[in-house]
Amino acid sequence: MLETRGLTASYGQFRALFGVDLTLAAGETVAIIGANGAGKSTLLRAIAGICEGRVSGQVMLNGASLTALNSDQIVEQGVALVPEGRAIFSDLTVKENLLLGAYSARARADEAQNLERVLNLFPKLIERQTQIARTMSGGEQQMCAIGRGLMAKPKLLLIDELSLGLAPRAVEKLTDYLIAINKEGLSILLVEQDVMTAFDLSSYGVVIETGKVTLSGSTAYLSEEPRVREAYLGV
Repeated sequence: MLETRGLTASYGQFRALFGVDLTLAAGETVAIIGANGAGKSTLLRAIAGICEGRVSGQVMLNGASLTALNSDQIVEQGVALVPEGRAIFSDLTVKENLLLGAYSARARADEAQNLERVLNLFPKLIERQTQIARTMSGGEQQMCAIGRGLMAKPKLLLIDELSLGLAPRAVEKLTDYLIAINKEGLSILLVEQDVMTAFDLSSYGVVIETGKVTLSGSTAYLSEEPRVREAYLGV
């Protein structure tokens, strides 16, 4: 479904990505793991068309190139990003945040249906619809951010740092929700600092170090791989 070929990103003289090749099949969840500053967020932003740096290489979705498209056009093709730190509109209500996710033409016609689906997926948001978003807990704000992404009616959902700043119970709930979304057929590319959470969610993992893919394979394989266990699992 998603394929990157030789994806490179640079910020001035600093190169953040070095020829990243990545493949994600339809209906699959793939985890990107690596240390802070490894280039994980840059990879997601490059795919979504919002990387501030200079990007080269190819990004393909279902065989069609996204490389020359701007971010709005990429959303229209079915790619939505849940950014690091959630980036919700803090002074708007939960419902207003969700509806803003349906601005694209592909999602607008099904706005009411998608809103009902998101609220059924995140029942907590039903009672929070009229609440100002910044007054919610971190876990509820992350639900709102994911729900806003789903309102775009994506084929592929990019999630940057799902668990950042959240309590373990909130992460557990969000993990359950994402597993349910994936079972419905939505493909997910996930950047996650908590490697065990990433592996619980994903069937396949990719390790990025200093902008390069250094290791990849099934999460069952990676969880037993000595380099991963030492560097990311503390074993």
